Amino acid sequence: MGKYTNDSKEMLELLGGKDNISGVTHCVTRMRFVLVDPKKADVPGIEKLSSVKGSFTQAGQFQVIIGNDVDAFYNDFSEVSGIEGVSKEAVKQQAKSHQNPLQRLMSNLAEIFAPLIPAIVVGGLILGFRNILEGVQMNFLGEQIVDGAVVIKNGITQYNTIVMVSQFWNGVNSFLWLIGEAIFHFLPVGITWSITRKMGTTQILGIVLGITLVSPQLLNAYAVNSTAAADIPVWDFGFATVRMIGYQAQVIPAMLAGFTLVYLEKFWKKVIPNAISMIFVPLLALVPTVLLAHIVLGPIGWAIGSWISDIVYAGLTSSFKTVFAAIFGFLYAPLVITGLHHMTNAIDLTLQNTFGGTLLWPMIALSNIAQGSAVLGIWFLHRGNKEEEQVSVPAIISCYLGVTEPAMFGINLKYSYPFFAAMIGSALAAVVSVGFGMMANSVGVGGLPGILSFNVSWWPLFIVCSLIAIIVPFTLTVVRGKQVEKKA
Repeated sequence: MGKYTNDSKEMLELLGGKDNISGVTHCVTRMRFVLVDPKKADVPGIEKLSSVKGSFTQAGQFQVIIGNDVDAFYNDFSEVSGIEGVSKEAVKQQAKSHQNPLQRLMSNLAEIFAPLIPAIVVGGLILGFRNILEGVQMNFLGEQIVDGAVVIKNGITQYNTIVMVSQFWNGVNSFLWLIGEAIFHFLPVGITWSITRKMGTTQILGIVLGITLVSPQLLNAYAVNSTAAADIPVWDFGFATVRMIGYQAQVIPAMLAGFTLVYLEKFWKKVIPNAISMIFVPLLALVPTVLLAHIVLGPIGWAIGSWISDIVYAGLTSSFKTVFAAIFGFLYAPLVITGLHHMTNAIDLTLQNTFGGTLLWPMIALSNIAQGSAVLGIWFLHRGNKEEEQVSVPAIISCYLGVTEPAMFGINLKYSYPFFAAMIGSALAAVVSVGFGMMANSVGVGGLPGILSFNVSWWPLFIVCSLIAIIVPFTLTVVRGKQVEKKA
């Protein structure tokens, strides 16, 4: 008999029996179930099991937190239930049957951007580090001297940056841009690849499509506004011309092109005989998509992206910016529960491309910190509760490093008042962040390490905002927690 055999038997019964489970798998700390009828699950009974640290439902999956021993629990559960586990991807697909159309859309969007996040985070860190090297004047490096005279701008003496006085760091700065450019300027390649990967079509065609959007043959997107209309190169077909414009760092044009490629490929696979499909399906899917991308999809996507970024930027810089910030900061955590927060990835990247940075992402990082701080308050109230600490301590660390789900579903929503305390702290920190116009270079690590995504000049303000996101939720959670425990 295994270590978790008894708990596995009880959990199987509390889940509604074998017939109520259509899929099961596990991740690092959680069992993931897709239930035929989620209402049959006795959630309070499951959470009373000694091996269970908490539970929550997300993206159509009922997830039970076991901890680091989840592998052993999974093996015992499989033996007791007689249910063979399936891949995480299969469970995701089964879970979508329980989602409404909007939730399915957000899940698909998340699965498109998730593989790109590590590269985007690295790119954000590189931008921040390069800014330290080339953009931050340091008094101890001496005054800038040009033609024997000290450089003075607007009455202010200019000092040297690191790259001005060190050939080594100047070389490092130049080298790092090779990686930064690959990540951000060529982002459409990653997006079109990820879409074909997610939709199960030919990934190399997605890569080729992405390259055709950023090819060196095209006028770089960053040079379009400074180039006279008459000087923009074109493809001349005799009866019509098409402007040869690149879509470097553009998100929505790449998404529109990627989905067009996917659906064209699927269409042609249905109508072209297998004997010749290898030749004609790629040809008839890729060539029309590239043409449509440059004639229709690209310009439309660019316009939509500009429209969205202009609206969001206007909201973050208008006279009502603090109201906008308060609402977004307060509601971001509930958006995570619904999955709607994934739409911010595209908005952040569009803001970064259009305005050279994002005012939106700092609020996300602060919301993550706030959720972790609320859990810190629960830990403080219940310190010594070894069983709960197996969930709360890792959840605090996870939040401060940018992942909030363990904290929200394992602790904050369980008690409810920490969740609202975190929302309040997040809103206050967001008001200060947006009120002072704190802009991140890019999406980064969404917690305390997020400081590396900002120019050094913003570091003091980020620290202040982080302290707000730590102190306010912690204090509110402790105060309210004592009130609740006193009444009990």
